[in-house]
Amino acid sequence: MKYFLIVGEASGDLHAAHLMQAIKNTDPQAEFRYYGGDEMQRVGGTLLCHYKHLAYMGFIPVLLHLRTILKGMARCKQEIAAWRPDCVILVDYPGFNLKIAKFVKAQAICPVYYYISPKIWAWKEHRIKDIRATVDRLFSILPFEVDFFEKKHHYPISYVGNPTVDEISQFRSAYRETKEDFCLKNSLAPNRPIIALLAGSRKQEIKDNLCMMCEAAAPYVEQGYQLVLAGAPAIAQEYYDRTLSRLNWSEDQLPRIVRGQTYPLLSHATAALVTSGTAALETGLFRVPQVVCYYTPVGKLISFLRRHLLKVKYISLVNLVAGREVVPELVADGMNLPNLHQHLTSILPGGTAREAQLKGYEEMAEILGEPGAPERAAREMVKRLQK
Repeated sequence: MKYFLIVGEASGDLHAAHLMQAIKNTDPQAEFRYYGGDEMQRVGGTLLCHYKHLAYMGFIPVLLHLRTILKGMARCKQEIAAWRPDCVILVDYPGFNLKIAKFVKAQAICPVYYYISPKIWAWKEHRIKDIRATVDRLFSILPFEVDFFEKKHHYPISYVGNPTVDEISQFRSAYRETKEDFCLKNSLAPNRPIIALLAGSRKQEIKDNLCMMCEAAAPYVEQGYQLVLAGAPAIAQEYYDRTLSRLNWSEDQLPRIVRGQTYPLLSHATAALVTSGTAALETGLFRVPQVVCYYTPVGKLISFLRRHLLKVKYISLVNLVAGREVVPELVADGMNLPNLHQHLTSILPGGTAREAQLKGYEEMAEILGEPGAPERAAREMVKRLQK
């Protein structure tokens, strides 16, 4: 059968790649075309557009690149209509994907499956109307979404488990590199503990958060820690260089950037500063104490809107899954140097919050459940199509 997939960022690319492999295992004749990324390309099929050309978030960046986004959407609709797939699989990225779902349903082309649902439990809850009208089955990866969709909105969904659990379990079972080998390979000091910086996969996130992360950690660099930045696959080195140049630090002080090694980095990190998203969940599953950071311009306004518009108490997946505050969340005007430094101090060895956070991670992992999410989703998708 023919499968058309659409993702909008690096984490979606990784999740979709594992789903594609699971579909191939279930349906050996599977053909894929997709708006995706490098991970999906490794599985096979035809990449029609790389997500980095359409990955914009926030009102201003989207407005500035609206023409590009609209052209990409029009081309995507044309590709689907011309190829006539057996199903379209959408992965998160709701601003784009829900419009594609509406088109596919209006043209009666094929079933629409949503893998990794839009986070309408956080905001834009009205999107449930679009999901109900255009999505044939929603495959959830967060356990608390079952109550939200089924009890609150009477919309049946399939909870398949969380693919990040699979990805980290597979990695840890195979990874044998020592910290010394990892450091020598990346020109790091093997005897210095690591503070990992996961500053996001989009330019705006990196611009807003990276330098403040570095400044908050600077006193610990002087005490012997080293900063290591996980480079996002779609972000050029020049962009990191330009962003970090605002610090006016010497070359020795700047964080070392490692690419394609986020999981090895987390395997050897002592603590982490992380922008909210899948990275926070990954950091938690690696049992690395963290501070969730999400600075935005006009912070006071954003904080006000968050209090009045956001439907949930937390923004990080760690806290949302656990149902309580396991990791500190510094958002909008709460993301400032004194707060960030204070919370970083509390999660380093000997800090007041480190052990409690590690215990909270165990609760979170138990709630998420066992590996097998891509396989469960793939089997149900193929079974539904065969019917």
